[in-house]
Amino acid sequence: MAKFDFVSLSETPAETLRHILDVAIRLKKQHKSTGLNDQLARGKVLACIFEKPSLRTRVSFEAAMNHLGGSAIYISPNEIGLGTRESTPDVARVLAGMVDGIMARVFEHQKLKDLAAYASVPVINGLSDYSHPCQAMADLMTAEEHFGKLEGLTLAYIGDGNNVARSLMVACAKFNMKFRISTPPGYELEDDLITRIMRQVPNLDFASAHDPRDVVHDADILYTDTWVSMGQEAEKAKRLPIFEPYQINAALLKAAPASAIVMHCLPAYRNVEITDEVIDGPQSVVWAEAHNRLHFQKGLLAVCMCGA
Repeated sequence: MAKFDFVSLSETPAETLRHILDVAIRLKKQHKSTGLNDQLARGKVLACIFEKPSLRTRVSFEAAMNHLGGSAIYISPNEIGLGTRESTPDVARVLAGMVDGIMARVFEHQKLKDLAAYASVPVINGLSDYSHPCQAMADLMTAEEHFGKLEGLTLAYIGDGNNVARSLMVACAKFNMKFRISTPPGYELEDDLITRIMRQVPNLDFASAHDPRDVVHDADILYTDTWVSMGQEAEKAKRLPIFEPYQINAALLKAAPASAIVMHCLPAYRNVEITDEVIDGPQSVVWAEAHNRLHFQKGLLAVCMCGA
């Protein structure tokens, strides 16, 4: 089986992403109905490198490996010093001789690319400052479960043009969804990213605006994320007043179709980027979205490490 790295949605063919989703959906249904999954990863070990802590990423990958009959090893920043105590290529070479796959949640995206280049086992992007492909795919899995389809849906992202926004734009392009984004001036997605994606998918229905009401009026999905990501704490006092008009609240939700759903990748800073009324309201699918991190990860591991 050829090595399959899941580092970037841009570099993963749409048909492969569709296959992973299909496997994830099958394994979710199997586990829900029987309490068990096919032991596709029996005897296999996943190394989980964490430069950034995470509730959902750690639990979903460890639980997914357990459900598939394998195991996972948590590696903290103090234990590895990726790129400091030991070079990233050397870490990749060492781990590749001991485990069957590597998941890394890092700051610099280049570290993921280096791990993939030097490891002979599959490498999975658990998050980088540039992208968050596992989150975006779990989001699309949730949308498909709710609407029964993906093609033609409109996703409106409101907030910071960050790693989650980048991955969502690419994911929408891959699945023929419409992508809208509203950010404050100066916090937009990069022009080169937009140009590259539009070059890859010329028919992508994409639009951006500074007024969030301009992107939610026909949206099926309203999406937000924290305005202050990990590593940006020093910018908090500056960012909060700039982003205040971009809160998903009852008034903004009312400007969207009544059938729209609300997503947040979590952790949520309640009554900052999203209000209690919305995140706990009837149009929120945030908890189903969080739970689907487990199910998408399971499908991804089954394909990447087990040849499903």
